[in-house]
Amino acid sequence: MNFTRKSVLGLIAATLLAPLPAAAQDVTLRLHQFLPDQANVPNLILYPWADRVEESSGGAIKIERYGAMQLGGRPPELMDQAIDGVADIVWTVVGYTPGRYPSTEVFELPFMMSDARAMSSAYWQMFEKHMKDTEFKDVKILGTWVHGPGLIHVDKEVQTPADMNGLKMRGGSRLANALLEKVGSSPVGMPVPAIPEALSKGVINGTTIPWEVTGALKIPELVDYHTEFEGNALYTLTFVLAMNKDRYDSLTPEQQKALDDNSGLDFSILAGGTMQDADAPARQAAVDAGNTITTVSGDAVEAWRTAAQPVYDEWLADMESKGIDGQALIDEAKSLMDAYEN
Repeated sequence: MNFTRKSVLGLIAATLLAPLPAAAQDVTLRLHQFLPDQANVPNLILYPWADRVEESSGGAIKIERYGAMQLGGRPPELMDQAIDGVADIVWTVVGYTPGRYPSTEVFELPFMMSDARAMSSAYWQMFEKHMKDTEFKDVKILGTWVHGPGLIHVDKEVQTPADMNGLKMRGGSRLANALLEKVGSSPVGMPVPAIPEALSKGVINGTTIPWEVTGALKIPELVDYHTEFEGNALYTLTFVLAMNKDRYDSLTPEQQKALDDNSGLDFSILAGGTMQDADAPARQAAVDAGNTITTVSGDAVEAWRTAAQPVYDEWLADMESKGIDGQALIDEAKSLMDAYEN
């Protein structure tokens, strides 16, 4: 083959002008959630998780953190923000969109949980088996967990279900609200950040939340009474850390691995346990403030369980209407929790 000077120069020019192979680009992901940055969940769970992902990626992933709905919208809109790509990753309460993810409600039934680690483990396992490709098919779920025992914080002493009659109470989920109705209260729906103002203005008499979040919301300064339950918790809420599916799919395998290695079952158990562990210091703060803490125990708990039974009956009927075997979900959840604890 004969090469002229002109042809050689042409080959050199073509080589120089040819596009280089695409290099993996560093990415910035936006994490959006509804609590202030100093609250326990962002401070102890979400932001340390983001740090670990960044480190695992070798700097190829940067996660910007936006608390207190800084990217706009309201807390019930967070899941849609993840689906639509308004945010890349969101942390949210599943119950903020009632009925949308019905299978998760098995973990929100009254007196179902006794340990957040055990329930968070069961939640992830049942998510992968029953919910991943159905109810949550539109997002990439990175973690599923619950908080520690849910209890009552109110402006009067509450020991029996009858003591709840006539109170305006904020409930954290559809089933928590159903339970409040059964004991004669008027449930008022609102996201967690709205609770302090509602209490200070008398819009509500009290709220159902776990101990761990009471400090950030200054609950011991707004009410003087707290009612907790021995053994299984009155209720709990389900959470998800969810990511926009297209955004996840656009990442390199190495970047996806950095996310996956820090997510899933172990992370879910860690997150639920961290929330539960934060209950004790928050409870002590209420003690130090001179508040009254009532612990319902022994036979007295049965009156509350009896009041809660219609919630189970109605939920099972609702699940049946959706083609879901609610009793099977209850049995599986209990079995998985027992296996974890034993």
